[in-house]
Amino acid sequence: MARVSTYLNFPGNTEEALNFYRGLFGTEFVGPFARFKDMGVPGLSEDESNKIMHAEIEISNGHVLMATDMLASQGHHCRVGNNTTIMVELDSEAEVDRLYGALAQDSTEFQAPAPQPWGQYWSTCLDRFGIRWMLASGDVTA
Repeated sequence: MARVSTYLNFPGNTEEALNFYRGLFGTEFVGPFARFKDMGVPGLSEDESNKIMHAEIEISNGHVLMATDMLASQGHHCRVGNNTTIMVELDSEAEVDRLYGALAQDSTEFQAPAPQPWGQYWSTCLDRFGIRWMLASGDVTA
């Protein structure tokens, strides 16, 4: 089922931030936290492998915050401008491809749509207006 969420990137404190938001909004996490070690990302320190790769919390009226820790060892640098993304989950890969094709025009930061280890067909880009987008279809199975 299609939905729109807000995706937040943190510099290593995702778990702390989401626990704060859970208390603030009085809601619960949507499923368990997925840690980097759960995905078998190689070359991480013990601390980094315990960081959050993906987590979700519903905050209000069905709106979900999704979040991840950005790891410097993986070339990620969290800063204002890449810390918030609009996540659009779609019903088909064709719709991901269509939207990506339009949004990624003139993009300088992007990852083309491709199947991912967590089970989705996924892409991301920074559009020509400076807005970050993630587009995905398929169920998360990993």
